[in-house]
Amino acid sequence: MNDDRQPPTTWHALKPPESRPNRRFMLKAAVGSGAVLLAGGPSATQAAKALLDEYKPVYFSGAEWAFVRAACARLIPSGGDGPGAIEAQVPVFIDRQMAGDFGKGSDWFMGGPHDPSADPQRGFQSPLAPAQIYREAISAVDGWCTLNKGKVFAVLDEAAQDEVLKTLQAGKLGLRAELRDFFGFLLQNSKEGFLADPMYGGNHQMVGWKHIGFPGARGAFLEWANDQGKPYPLGPVAISGERG
Repeated sequence: MNDDRQPPTTWHALKPPESRPNRRFMLKAAVGSGAVLLAGGPSATQAAKALLDEYKPVYFSGAEWAFVRAACARLIPSGGDGPGAIEAQVPVFIDRQMAGDFGKGSDWFMGGPHDPSADPQRGFQSPLAPAQIYREAISAVDGWCTLNKGKVFAVLDEAAQDEVLKTLQAGKLGLRAELRDFFGFLLQNSKEGFLADPMYGGNHQMVGWKHIGFPGARGAFLEWANDQGKPYPLGPVAISGERG
């Protein structure tokens, strides 16, 4: 049998602005109520970008890294009432995942037969591991952007990037059937990088957890479990013991 992973649902960044639900509401609903808002702003975003500039990707090439940074920044934008993918260092999380077991599909059944044209409800059908899908799909998307927009994805303006992502999500970018799960992976991995333990490279300084009021790996918080509507009063704790 092929892996039965299903493409995730989409996030607000790919809907028209007037119909977008509040991104912070989406994050709060994912874990629970009682968010602790994190102050953001231009200085925080610039500092986060500087960290990404210093990071040396372990899987992505320079062009691929630029694509992932730009795409993540549009899927979970900075600004508003909390941090975005850049502040959370989500691209670092994705790069490390591609270099690890997930990217290689190490614990997936990758043998055939595959039918990339099959109904998505039948599950993952590509003979390519996730890291291969990222690599080939990024190249294909950049090629499409160059042909249709005159520039690769990373250097397009934000409105054009949103348009490309919506076209990609709708399956209208002309990617090979073997790459059809790319957008689903990109979106799901962005969410994971925002909310996973910092040991995996994302959720830098636990900004995602602070924002939604999640206690992380704190050993005892049962006394607050039933306090619905009340903010969790303590900062999160990472698996490493780091405190937010």
